[in-house]
Amino acid sequence: MSEISEPLLTQRARLLEQLALPHPYDLAVIGGGATGLGVALDAALRGLRVVLVESHDFAKGTSSRATKLVHGGVRYLAQGNIALVREALHERTRLLHNAPHLAQPLPFVMPSYHWWESPFYGVGLKAYDVLAGKAGLGPTEFLGPARTRVCLTTVNPQHLCGGVKYWDGQFDDARLALVLARSAAEQGALLVNYCEAVDLIHAADRVVGVRCRDSETGAPIDIQARCVVNATGVWVDALRARDGAACGRASTPIVAPSQGVHLVVDREFLPGDHALLVPKTADGRVLFAVPWLGKVILGTTDTPRHDLAREPEPFADEVAFILNESARYLQRAPQRGDVRSIWVGLRPLVRPAEDDGASTQGISREHTVAVSASGLVTVTGGKWTTYRAMAEDVLETCQASGLLPTLPAARTAGHRLVGAPPVGAECIRISEPPGAHLYGTERVWLEQLPGNIHWLAPHVSEAMVRFAARYEYARTVEDVLARRSRLLFLDAAQAAQAAPAVAAVLADELGIPVPVADFLALAQRYQTLP
Repeated sequence: MSEISEPLLTQRARLLEQLALPHPYDLAVIGGGATGLGVALDAALRGLRVVLVESHDFAKGTSSRATKLVHGGVRYLAQGNIALVREALHERTRLLHNAPHLAQPLPFVMPSYHWWESPFYGVGLKAYDVLAGKAGLGPTEFLGPARTRVCLTTVNPQHLCGGVKYWDGQFDDARLALVLARSAAEQGALLVNYCEAVDLIHAADRVVGVRCRDSETGAPIDIQARCVVNATGVWVDALRARDGAACGRASTPIVAPSQGVHLVVDREFLPGDHALLVPKTADGRVLFAVPWLGKVILGTTDTPRHDLAREPEPFADEVAFILNESARYLQRAPQRGDVRSIWVGLRPLVRPAEDDGASTQGISREHTVAVSASGLVTVTGGKWTTYRAMAEDVLETCQASGLLPTLPAARTAGHRLVGAPPVGAECIRISEPPGAHLYGTERVWLEQLPGNIHWLAPHVSEAMVRFAARYEYARTVEDVLARRSRLLFLDAAQAAQAAPAVAAVLADELGIPVPVADFLALAQRYQTLP
């Protein structure tokens, strides 16, 4: 990489002017999470005219609330879903190559407290290595008690028999979503956040576009498109119901939402660069303790959730489960007062044909692509690791259904994303707290902005806020402190303290008042345990 190109500006007025132009698009994508952004990038790289609208901020929903793991899915191997594991392992390698500034290998250790656990789980993890093949990140190793404690210095030593070490990946989900958005824009796609798709446009019982509304002004905007993709995650059924009603037919729900809760505590509970995994807790679930950006993430849960709140609340028994199970495996048990942030994500699991709603643990994590009689393409399910393969599947379905012309082959498998450094260059480890939220070549542009050394809070400088406003679609304090930086997810109290200063800088950049009250209320929720 001999030359560094300046990042594209993302001023909202310019984006809305382009959106209002009365020309048709090849593809309109509804939903700015991992899947929708992946589809937009894939389509733009194939030369299509692409538009994407998101009702809130990019990655506002599930796509910023993952456990931050790029993985094949060890527990899916135990369920016998070999195809899903193999696909995810190979997509893991592609992601680590295409975004090394945001996704990196991470070693995990399973501590063993019974003599049979290491050989039992070790054999499964050796099979994990075999499935990965050349895409493996490192060999599975059997550890004795002493080496287990070297890797996990604060693991509970009582009755410790040893452990198994294996490798997976870790990433920054919200920042990867932003990088996907900017990579798609770099290829000519038009992406607009805070622009809600309020309805579909039909002609002769066929979907021919999307009726949108600017969430900031209320102004209506109609988009004409040859093909419309519904990539709204857990909310896909609402749009499918509108489509069905417009054409006089019923729509059966296809999503069974599942809730995952995460608690964040200080790094002292698990120092070092190894994550801890318990493959089977007392009630059969999986427990992670993962180092991330200077903190430790504890989680997660898998609880059916039938309401679809944008900010779902944790249940008291979920918090108790995570704290109680952590206490069994860590020398010092985290208490409620040690939690710096608590956040909840809804997973869009694909509903099985016979679903009693009792449990979501056994539901497949595979995705599905469906085309309605009117031509609306819906994609849901899956997971972050396989976003690229899901996007490829969506476009192949659009082509096979006659909604798009014959397309050139996908180009995303080796496409380096915005901000990725030259191949072989060293990147900041994302398990450590970065001095800046940008990595790779974009640090050059960050350092040229005013206020570069004026720190507003840990992880957040004035220049970062200005960069987020100019080049990363940021419109609110939450956009900056939850997703352009990750401070809300790391320490909600610190995020609340930084909010007024961030709002002032953001208002100066955007030229409009930027309120703080809504963010302060949100930060309080992230500090409050049920």
